[in-house]
Amino acid sequence: MALTTNRAVLDWIDEMAAMTQPDQIVWIDGTQSQIDDLRAQACATGELEQLNQELLPDCYLHRTAVNDVARVEDRTFICCRKQEDAGPTNNWMDPQEMYAKLKQLYAGAMKGRTMYVIPYSMGVVGSPFAKYGIELTDSIYVVLNMCIMTRVGQAVADVIGDDFVKGLHAKADIDPENRYIVHFPEDNTIMSVNSGYGGNVLLGKKCFALRIASYLGHNQGWMAEHMLILGLQNPQGEVRYLGAAFPSACGKTNLAMLIPPAAYKEKGWKVWCVGDDIAWIRVGEDGRLWAMNPENGFFGVAPGTNEKSNPNALHTTEKGTIFTNVVHNLDNNTVWWEGLDKNPPENAVDWKGNPWNGKTSAEKGAHPNSRFTAPAKNCPCISPEFENPKGVPLSAIVFGGRRAKTAPLVYQAHNWQHGVFMGSIMASETTAAAAGAVGVVRRDPMAMLPFCGYHMADYWQHWLDMGKAVGEEKLPKIFNVNWFRTDEEGNFIWPGFGDNLRVLEWIMKRAFDETDGVETPIGYQPRATDINLEGLDFSLETLEGLLGVDVDLWKEEVKGIHEFYQKFGEKVPQALVEELDALEQRLG
Repeated sequence: MALTTNRAVLDWIDEMAAMTQPDQIVWIDGTQSQIDDLRAQACATGELEQLNQELLPDCYLHRTAVNDVARVEDRTFICCRKQEDAGPTNNWMDPQEMYAKLKQLYAGAMKGRTMYVIPYSMGVVGSPFAKYGIELTDSIYVVLNMCIMTRVGQAVADVIGDDFVKGLHAKADIDPENRYIVHFPEDNTIMSVNSGYGGNVLLGKKCFALRIASYLGHNQGWMAEHMLILGLQNPQGEVRYLGAAFPSACGKTNLAMLIPPAAYKEKGWKVWCVGDDIAWIRVGEDGRLWAMNPENGFFGVAPGTNEKSNPNALHTTEKGTIFTNVVHNLDNNTVWWEGLDKNPPENAVDWKGNPWNGKTSAEKGAHPNSRFTAPAKNCPCISPEFENPKGVPLSAIVFGGRRAKTAPLVYQAHNWQHGVFMGSIMASETTAAAAGAVGVVRRDPMAMLPFCGYHMADYWQHWLDMGKAVGEEKLPKIFNVNWFRTDEEGNFIWPGFGDNLRVLEWIMKRAFDETDGVETPIGYQPRATDINLEGLDFSLETLEGLLGVDVDLWKEEVKGIHEFYQKFGEKVPQALVEELDALEQRLG
């Protein structure tokens, strides 16, 4: 039974069904009874395994095909009509050619299967931020994940218009040679085939919320960013919000769910998680930038998540969660992964479905990219503003990466334009095996390189334009952090985790002009005495080292930036070229 009478929606579904030829079509209304029914069906076919309902209520385990365990960037395309609009960092194919190729792969792909129709909302339904989509899929796993990650069902079908984002996913044969994740930004369309892995098939996530949304934001005057959103509550009870963008493996989820160090906790500091991955940002009624998390759940990496690194994330997974490609502990019918604790199960099944003994096996039990899909409302530190349709006002934006020597612990941009420059040159070093060896520098502007739905240089220009539209006095201040400076032996110097709050406190004081900054060639910095080290065994002298700016290293950095900008040719905004020249001059 269709949940809508919208002709545009129904005609498109008919067209996709004629191509894929499912045996039946089922609309997803998001009710608990339907979800329970689908879970039971998936358990009957072995697509899901029900876990210990006393220890992990409403939790399930899923395994993907061994060849289908991560996002496939080389198979991800932006198919706009003109190749130059996709830019040099996206894969492109002519849309008509790609549609023809996909049509062959989808032909009859759902024969013998059910097509599920999922009306979903990115953002609170009815919010000024909200955007609506429909995903068609032949995977119950996808349906159940989308019911966690997005707002699904009748309430969405009631408000969906003709400008919805169309998403078609078919597992087909899970053939890696014919696996495609394709975005047609001008057609509001996403097509995914031959994958069953979340990052490629939960089309609301990176596909819609970043690639399609960044294109929509560019055209409509808002921003879709790969950013966590957190609220910092000080002892006076005031909550101030920041957005932060980091490339993967830089501790984004840990920061989003940060637990204050004891000395801060005692005084009443709290951190509230609004989002761990994606922020949609628009100009609010008061002329400031407001941010909202368009998602309704967390799709987190399991390995390394534990009671010390991220207790809030761990507790979030204790009910209503789908675990993918982790270890199945047969002794108590629960899950395990590397870095969870020091007691790997001896009687277990690994992520590939093979018997596994954690005490004797040299092989890892969980895939390094194994995942949990958990409802945001489970998070112990979820913000009271999580469901606020207006979002939260941003006072600061933070960029960061993994740099062993170059970037100091924290510095602040001179102004918005300089901050956009800082975001455009963001980089991380690949972690090198040899002790002390510095890895290869990978540029990842604003952590958006794999997720920007159009030309990266046009995206930088959009940031600059947003700054002009808002005006400097109402804009969030922009900062850069680096938790990953290393000593001569290659050990991290800064303790990180909860102690990062000490740096965030300075950032917020600067955002509200409550403390001074020291001028350096790269931006404003705190004095070592401006960072509160109470309760931390860490010397001022070491902190001074972490704040140090090595001019020679930065001169090398400038060479790398010139090289990176050359990729984008004439399209690099003049304002950023000027910022690079100014940096060079300040470095002397």
